[in-house]
Amino acid sequence: MVKIRLTRGGAKKRPFYHIIVTDSRNPRDGRNIERLGYYNPVATGGEKRIELDTERVKHWVGTGAQLTDKVATLYKEALKGADAPAAKA
Repeated sequence: MVKIRLTRGGAKKRPFYHIIVTDSRNPRDGRNIERLGYYNPVATGGEKRIELDTERVKHWVGTGAQLTDKVATLYKEALKGADAPAAKA
């Protein structure tokens, strides 16, 4: 089964996650099919907290990929962030 999930990077006590598409049988930090964005839970100042290609997520979900719980919440957050600047303009 194809999953959209997080893979960990960053330094000790400074996590940084890539949002990837991978086979569910692969290890967490193993081989991936495509990288869709990133999530920085400790973003400060002008750093972006989340960057996600929502069109590619829609494509993968349409082909049968499943989102993990955390990625689903990040996806909803990214959609809200993408709509906010358009509403102001």
